[in-house]
Amino acid sequence: MTKIDALRRLLLPCFSPATVTVTTATTTKKRLSTSLRNDISQNDDSQSPNDNDQDSPSSSSPATTVTAAQPRPSKSMVIGTIFGHRRGHVWFCIQHDRLSSKPFLLLEFPILTHQLVNEMRFGLVRIALECDLSDLGSCPLRSVPVWTMYCNGRKLGFAARRKASDRVRLLLKTMQSMTVGAGVMPSGFGSSDSEEIMYMRANYEHVVGNADSESFHLINPDECPSQELSVFLLRSRIKVSY
Repeated sequence: MTKIDALRRLLLPCFSPATVTVTTATTTKKRLSTSLRNDISQNDDSQSPNDNDQDSPSSSSPATTVTAAQPRPSKSMVIGTIFGHRRGHVWFCIQHDRLSSKPFLLLEFPILTHQLVNEMRFGLVRIALECDLSDLGSCPLRSVPVWTMYCNGRKLGFAARRKASDRVRLLLKTMQSMTVGAGVMPSGFGSSDSEEIMYMRANYEHVVGNADSESFHLINPDECPSQELSVFLLRSRIKVSY
């Protein structure tokens, strides 16, 4: 019993200040509640801090909602095909449906096919197409007829929007069963040209930032994750160097 008494003498003073503090707070709470209403019990007073704590987040939630509501760019997946004769210009075609031979967007780039292949060997290709807002401010981006083209920061010339010819429609119809792949079409395909057609077909992420900016980003297959290829459509008042 002597040891127990000694432990009580050491431990009880450690807890006594907390007990006094709680009692004082409770007493103060009773005095405040008594001055307002006489029929409020001590249990209701003990629950009031919790109620206040629950009300505080709800009062701040409208401000949080207003701050978090930000416009987000829309994203979708499309099928993109890059093709062209080995020593001819590169064509860039976008389709929403691989079974449709009518492209959503068809552009002819000033860069030659073998030059683009050399650029892709480094693993990073960024093509920026820019138009002037003052001349084509009300025109949808996919309807802009002429673009200034930059490839990895170098100005190469002008890209042009094209309508799908019978040869292009035949090419797209031939690749209907293909979503991802690359290869060479035999010479004379769809025309009397004696040169082969190189192509690369893959899924692209289509990002619409606003009415003046869109982009297409290559989604790499599992077997070649190192290739990055992006095409940007930009409309600005000021000429931007890439």
